[in-house]
Amino acid sequence: MSEPFFSTTLVTVDQLNDHLLRPDWRVIDVRHDLMDPAAGRRSYAEGHIPGAVFASTDEDLSGAKTGRNGRHPLPQRSALLQAFRRWGVDDDTQIVAYDTQGGQFASRLWWLARWMGHGRVAVLEGGWTGWLAKTNRSSTESPAFAPGRFSERPSLVPLVTADEVMKSLNTGARLILDARTPERYRGEQDPIDPVAGHIPGARNRPWQSNLNPDQTFKSPAVLREEFAAALEGRKAAGVTHQCGSGITACHNMLAMEVAGLTGSALYAGSWSEWIADPVRPVATGAGN
Repeated sequence: MSEPFFSTTLVTVDQLNDHLLRPDWRVIDVRHDLMDPAAGRRSYAEGHIPGAVFASTDEDLSGAKTGRNGRHPLPQRSALLQAFRRWGVDDDTQIVAYDTQGGQFASRLWWLARWMGHGRVAVLEGGWTGWLAKTNRSSTESPAFAPGRFSERPSLVPLVTADEVMKSLNTGARLILDARTPERYRGEQDPIDPVAGHIPGARNRPWQSNLNPDQTFKSPAVLREEFAAALEGRKAAGVTHQCGSGITACHNMLAMEVAGLTGSALYAGSWSEWIADPVRPVATGAGN
């Protein structure tokens, strides 16, 4: 068995393959399709990384919707605690999450684990596609694990509410980074939410900008340079990430962590929560 190793950001296919049999590693399949919520579970049944368990973005990684709290509200911490235990996760377990979209959904699990105080969590570089291409190993078996001893600890990540974002519009206390596509940000079209546009003052950093063509993350140096240009001298602790529903915003946060820019926050409700209250302002166009 390989020497102990853990990561708090990214794991390569080779690293995962070397540690796959370790009992203190747990692989979680987070494949999902916003337009077909059942697609992830179907894909998992057709083939997944050996030993991986499945996490549903809608059922496990999100809470109940009220019509005013966004499309993917945060789950209850008690429910998430039970989910991690069901997946056989202990306090010292190295969690590795993967999907087929360059970490688009896996980064949500990465953030949620950190929200629960668990630091040993990473996203698989290249995801399912990269794994298959390099190992050609898959399984259709659903593993059964003894319940884990995962415990809730103080959060490792800052969380910002809609009210705090609203207050910062006047003070400039927080820089909002919007992870959606430029078309949605500019208000030209939005195939998912009923209102297009962005939070006034927000800057656009599409989450896809964090990736190389092979769906691995850009190097820390490149990411640091790109985010430094977007932040214009502002420290990471003054940044709040936002997207459509609090999922791809986590990708930008992960990318900043990879770059060594730690301490940024998440506005979990994001755009879908923001527009649920008509009092909150909406901006359009390419400017901030």
